[in-house]
This record gives sequence, structure tokens and C-alpha cells, in this order.
Amino acid sequence: MFLTRLVYASTISENFSSSDIEEILKSARKHNKINNVTGMLCFNRKFFLQCLEGSRTKVNEAYHKILNDNRHSKIVLLDYKEIDMREFSNWSMGFMPDSSLTAPINLKYSGKGEFLPYEMSGESAHQMMLELRELTDPIS
Repeated sequence: MFLTRLVYASTISENFSSSDIEEILKSARKHNKINNVTGMLCFNRKFFLQCLEGSRTKVNEAYHKILNDNRHSKIVLLDYKEIDMREFSNWSMGFMPDSSLTAPINLKYSGKGEFLPYEMSGESAHQMMLELRELTDPIS
């Protein structure tokens, strides 16, 4: 089995409601735990930035579900690579909402204080999520 990391950005769709983020997290945590997929989701009420780690097959299956989820639009794959180890192994799906704490980290990795994942490279997005991981407890 090869471990794989996938990082993507997306925009909420017109059908997105305020309760959808809780449903997305609940469903992701349940399915990811069963499929040994780990990762992190960043969200600012407009954009998603997500990292998924696990076997190539299970990460691809999770991403395929996201591509077909009508709550996401403008999905862009930022990075996809084989990895030696997981970096979010304690989280079936960690979550970091945008806040005043995240602005300096956004600036560090994207050149702007606001969360604009489409303007980041895949590696910058990944490094930002690693730094954000240190700010929060693994709620998975």
C-alpha cells in the first residue's frame, strides 16, 4: 500500500447552508475512520482547503465523493503525491475555521492575510495546514 497526500481547494456552492459544515465534518470523520483516511479541513464560510492522507485507493475514493458533492464548486487539485508517513495521523478530519489567529499564518504562506486557497501552491497550502495543526487540538 502506498500512502498518498491530496490537497484541494473549493468554493461553497449556491446550495450550501450554514448547517452543511457540521454535516460535512460528521460524515468525513465517520467514513475516514472506517477507511483509514486522515487529514484536515480549513474553511472560511466561502472557501474550503482540505488535505487527505491514506492509501491511494481510499484517498481517490474520498476525493471522487467530494467532486460529486453539490456543496462544493470550482474544485481545484493543488497537490497529489506519494508520502512516506502521515502528518495528520491523529485526525480522521481535523477542522480549522478562519479566525484572527489564522490571519498571520495565511499571510506567511499566501502573501495575503485573508484565506485565499486558490492563490496558494500545493506545498504552501500543505505547510500552512501543518502550522495550523499546531494551533488546535485533534478533534476528530
